[in-house]
Amino acid sequence: MFNWNDLKYFLAVARHGSTLAAARTLKVNQSTVQRRLVDLEEQLKLRLVERSPSGYRLTPAGEAVLAAAEGVQSAVEAFERVSNEVAHAHILRLTCPEPIADRLVRSGFLDRFQGKYPDLSVEFILADRYIDLAKGEADVALRSGDTEDVLVGRKVADSLWAVYASRDYVQRRGAPASVAEIGQHAVVAFDSSLSGHRLSVWLRDVAPNANVAARSNSVLGLVSAVKSGVGIAALPTPLGDGDPDLTRVLPPVPELSRAWRLLCHPDSRRLYRVRSFFDFVGTQIEELKPVLTG
Repeated sequence: MFNWNDLKYFLAVARHGSTLAAARTLKVNQSTVQRRLVDLEEQLKLRLVERSPSGYRLTPAGEAVLAAAEGVQSAVEAFERVSNEVAHAHILRLTCPEPIADRLVRSGFLDRFQGKYPDLSVEFILADRYIDLAKGEADVALRSGDTEDVLVGRKVADSLWAVYASRDYVQRRGAPASVAEIGQHAVVAFDSSLSGHRLSVWLRDVAPNANVAARSNSVLGLVSAVKSGVGIAALPTPLGDGDPDLTRVLPPVPELSRAWRLLCHPDSRRLYRVRSFFDFVGTQIEELKPVLTG
């Protein structure tokens, strides 16, 4: 009997065309992907992939078993969702950015929810990456920006980003009078791991030759760097406006605006805890807007 867990390595290579890209997706070493793929081929006594000048491609045997492997993955994900439902029947697992979790608590939103639904409790699931709702890692998400098509939900507020600097920086270097002047200032930016983020794309467009004084792989890292006075950056307005050490030097940037949405997986939408949370949020839109937009 082969190890079912090895199928995810095969599927990742099939989808991304290389063991390096598969390793990045699975957050493991490239050697781990290669070893587990070889193990699977030996257990099945089939050659599933072969190297080509452009990477890896499926062999006829790999093509033949691909759909079945995807079926196993879907079945495992469905099993995880059901088991999570049984294990967390009265716990609503909410994922959102760390600063928003803090603001939700301080705003009294969670107290009001648990006052209305005393049989439910809320557990925050926080991480730098997007938590996977399809895999049952959380029940609901408050999320801005791009999201998976499979998720369902509703818009709650607008996500706005404006340009901020520390008061010390403004005293020393002044402030840009327009977006066109950003390239004349030291800037704080995301690192290469977030090169596809809308902030990174926008900054490359408006200030391609900007002097990058600091880089970070998180929004909170951007905030800390701007507070230190090393440079300016576009930040979510709740964080920038809510920090007394920062000052807004340019208004919200249209290219960075997105919608805050409350999201869940379709299979979870009718669960009591999820349905209750969606219903409650529907009564709290006006109260949530300042929490999410500053």
